[in-house]
Amino acid sequence: MDLPESPLDRQLSTGVPALDDILHGGLTADRLYLVEGDPGTGKTTLAIQFLLEGIKRGESGLYVTLSETKHELEGVARSHGWSLDGIEIHELVDPTDSVESQAQYTMFEPSEIELGSTIRSVLDKVEALKPSRVVFDSLSEMRLLSQGPLRYRRQVLSLKQFFVGRGCTTLLLDDHASAEQDQQLQSIAHGVIRLEQLLSDYGSVRRRLRVIKHRGCDFIGGAHDIRLVRGGMQVFPRTSLEYESGYATGIQLSSGNVELDNLLGGGLLSGSSALLLGPAGVGKSSTATQIAVAAAERGERAVFFEFEESHHAMMTRSRGLGFDLQKHIDAGLIEVQHLIPGEVTPSEFASRVREAVKPDQQGRQVSVVLIDSLNGYLNSMPHEKFLTIQLHDLLQYLGQRGIVTLVIAAQHGMLGSTMATPVDTSYLADTVLLFRYFEAAGEIRQAISAVKKRSGRHERTIREFRLCDRGLVIGEPLREFRGVLAGTPVFTGDQDNLLRKKGLETPK
Repeated sequence: MDLPESPLDRQLSTGVPALDDILHGGLTADRLYLVEGDPGTGKTTLAIQFLLEGIKRGESGLYVTLSETKHELEGVARSHGWSLDGIEIHELVDPTDSVESQAQYTMFEPSEIELGSTIRSVLDKVEALKPSRVVFDSLSEMRLLSQGPLRYRRQVLSLKQFFVGRGCTTLLLDDHASAEQDQQLQSIAHGVIRLEQLLSDYGSVRRRLRVIKHRGCDFIGGAHDIRLVRGGMQVFPRTSLEYESGYATGIQLSSGNVELDNLLGGGLLSGSSALLLGPAGVGKSSTATQIAVAAAERGERAVFFEFEESHHAMMTRSRGLGFDLQKHIDAGLIEVQHLIPGEVTPSEFASRVREAVKPDQQGRQVSVVLIDSLNGYLNSMPHEKFLTIQLHDLLQYLGQRGIVTLVIAAQHGMLGSTMATPVDTSYLADTVLLFRYFEAAGEIRQAISAVKKRSGRHERTIREFRLCDRGLVIGEPLREFRGVLAGTPVFTGDQDNLLRKKGLETPK
């Protein structure tokens, strides 16, 4: 939704830049917000970052805690390398008070506000300090003391009126009230941020953030991955598609190999995506590297996202093909990022891609992105059903920027007609290059074919190819074979002259 914002509304940074981007600027000042989530999702970390951001901007902050002691909060801050100097911490924990007293569990009466000693101390502290930012941690204890939803709602409404009336931007922390089907607090709050934790069978704990509401303001909805690291909360917004003009698309880009260009009908178009599909070890990564190196040779940037190969294995393979990747890495024309499938999350990966394709300090644009492989990307997903949606958004994002995206996918199986793909994404790609092993004359050989090119004509032939120290060597069409793509071809030509006729002899 695109809603006009009042010129009187002032936005405050949350202290997490990516969350500000999701909120399209930050939180509206002088409002009350709910941050809900299970224990361990990062509520306290986000709250401290919110107050620290205020200190940076010369705004006073107050942290009211019912659930944690001041010493515990200082321990959380130290774990992130922070100091809480400048933040007033007010503990609503008094061991001398009786938990059975009426003042503790009856804070508000229907006819008038009748505060217990602990809540009165909060209001007195706010009156004395006049903070710009307030954190109230947490509402779970208040809910228990209220002894009923009606009294609880009145208590929260009274607090809201008090804080907002004194120009405070307030975060109320709660242990996921909606899990108990308690929607009252969400209706009172100006905005609701939900933090979630997903326990995976393997790898690190997955956390994510959702903005449930932000009254009168636009925001990026859906789930956004988060990570808690030393230094605070990192948020990785999901890919949000917004049309951007000014990027060159539809320009034919050479692969650096004449025969491969012929197979592709002249090359790949800028802004398009290509899926390189075939069994393990057949030459998909090497072919993609050929295309990326050709871009670097033209002075264009290329970015590799490696889920499979180690840096050493990748550099060794490239040197064996005659590609000097290190030269282009040193020149800033090729960037390689190695990712661990069990650790990286889908939105984190998308954020890395978006950051990597920004122009460098010399203003050079990225023209090629290589994702090796789709299988590794799939393993980074908590649920397979979301893969094609997220991949579609990412390909669209890169395509709008005129970037050629090469996606490598390994099929299960080596020979025969039993090849299987972990998930069908061929319909998402503009171009599909199919790689196959086939057996002939007692040898395992490799074949390549362009089976799809959405944006123009391409060869429909099947060609044999080899990888050597000259890179990718592609022969003429295999017109004397049948059944190559099935892995069990029938050869009807002159077998003795096969390699000579196809031009694939390895030089002495």
